Amino acid sequence: MNQMTLSHLASREAADAATLKAAIRSALPGIRARAPEAERQRQVPEDNVAALRDAGLFRTVQPRIFGGLQHDFDVLADLVMDIAGACPSTGWACGLLAAHQWLIAAFPEEAQRDVWGKTPDATACASYAPTGKVAAAEGGFTLSGRWAFASGCDAADWAVCSVLIPSGDSAPPTLSFLLVPRVDFTIDDTWHTAGLVGTGSRTVVVQGAFVPAHRVLRVKDTGTGNTPGSAFHGAPLYAMPMLCNIPSCLAATAVGAARGALDSYLDMTSQRVTRGAVAGGGNRMAEFATIQLRVAEAAASVDAAREILLRDLRARAETARAGEEISVEDRIASRRGQSFATTLALRAAEALNASTGGQGLDLANPVQRAWRDVNAVGRHISLNWDAVGTMYGQMALGLEPKGQY
Repeated sequence: MNQMTLSHLASREAADAATLKAAIRSALPGIRARAPEAERQRQVPEDNVAALRDAGLFRTVQPRIFGGLQHDFDVLADLVMDIAGACPSTGWACGLLAAHQWLIAAFPEEAQRDVWGKTPDATACASYAPTGKVAAAEGGFTLSGRWAFASGCDAADWAVCSVLIPSGDSAPPTLSFLLVPRVDFTIDDTWHTAGLVGTGSRTVVVQGAFVPAHRVLRVKDTGTGNTPGSAFHGAPLYAMPMLCNIPSCLAATAVGAARGALDSYLDMTSQRVTRGAVAGGGNRMAEFATIQLRVAEAAASVDAAREILLRDLRARAETARAGEEISVEDRIASRRGQSFATTLALRAAEALNASTGGQGLDLANPVQRAWRDVNAVGRHISLNWDAVGTMYGQMALGLEPKGQY
């Protein structure tokens, strides 16, 4: 392509992304109003899923050949931050449903046609721990087991289940993703938590389902981006390493939730007058220097976290578009950014929630809800700073990095 053609494509994609962002933002007031409902139901309300589907969220990183928009992941992460600012649970669960469109696109072409051929807006939940059992069968495998933490499974048409496929010889088993349709799994209501309550991250149960061989994807291929789907699509987006992208949507939930907490805190605090009988009674909270500092710390932490996430995603996309290999160093740098952005979001949420007083104990308080949700995001193994930070430190110090990258 010549430079003029590339410039035209970039302009068109930017316009499409702006249109998508505007459509998502138009859905946010309703999603924000239904945040308490998400907690009561312990899953994302159907109205939220429908509104985000209509706005185009689930098409963001889906291949164009199947009706998707095929945007880079920084576009999706930006949208997840907006959604999580209104309802973190919806941002987490629906962000993952949208991100998993990219994962489906990594499977062989035939599997993608199984999912999207007749239902272009079909989505998939996923569970990454290999807890099930698999046995070889003619033309594929028989799968059974339970897969926990399948966020958004109630709204999913398919499930991606992780298993260890025996090699049949002395070689270690192959960690693989198997793609299972909704008709072949049930859902066990195991989700009773203190944070991300409305994500519906329940347990997918499969009993003796047949999975044809073309619905199998080796996890190690997703680590490099060298998947059957990347060869089929031939687009830089689908040649990206999985862990440069999907965990960024998880971190984006924390960042968006912290931003939403800050907005709610400002609304509640700017005109609030203290009622304390011991000290400070009758004064505007906005006039306390400690409150001003908490607002500044939270705002700076959120801004820094957002910049880190989007910068890393854009840098990896630029490398892929240039036809260059995304190095181990770049992959680990992305993991560092995802985890540290979450750490910054935790810092922001804690700074705000700690000064909400008795009102912050109310379960309906959006600052308190965001604080719980951000802490829940921080518990995810992909974002644990101790694990990810030491992995980066090992690499920087010339040691062999040990961890997920």
